[in-house]
Amino acid sequence: MKVTLDVNGAQHAVDVSPWKRLLDVLREDLRLTGTKEGCGEGECGACAVLLDGELVNSCLTPLAHAAGASIVTIEGIAADEALHTLQDSFIECGGAQCGICTPGMVLAAFELLSHNSEPTEEDVRVALAGNLCRCTGYMRIFESVLDACRKLPSVPRA
Repeated sequence: MKVTLDVNGAQHAVDVSPWKRLLDVLREDLRLTGTKEGCGEGECGACAVLLDGELVNSCLTPLAHAAGASIVTIEGIAADEALHTLQDSFIECGGAQCGICTPGMVLAAFELLSHNSEPTEEDVRVALAGNLCRCTGYMRIFESVLDACRKLPSVPRA
């Protein structure tokens, strides 16, 4: 079946089973390897992407569910080959270790910041709760998100 996807603002046509996992389409068919497979069961968050602005585990998402939606991967939050502030902060603060969980953590933080530009540490902890890291004690990850918040322009609230 031919499916058209909007991934990181670009249209892609793929001819695969509609039941193929979105994770596999991104990595194998579109060669967007930033999205990682950790557990393959939706428990670790390594495969997280934004589907119409909502954080989802791409290992649990059949391609048919993503057809016609706007998909953003870790590659899609950078602009003109410049890393997003969140990505820079993860590097600067040591929030990125082995790299398996980092894309999911960054996208979870990105989704949080899309509706809360001044989160507390508790807000960050809750937003990233669906992401597992086996390398750090999480504090550097939380510090990375809060560091990015200090660097990003504040969004006026209604």
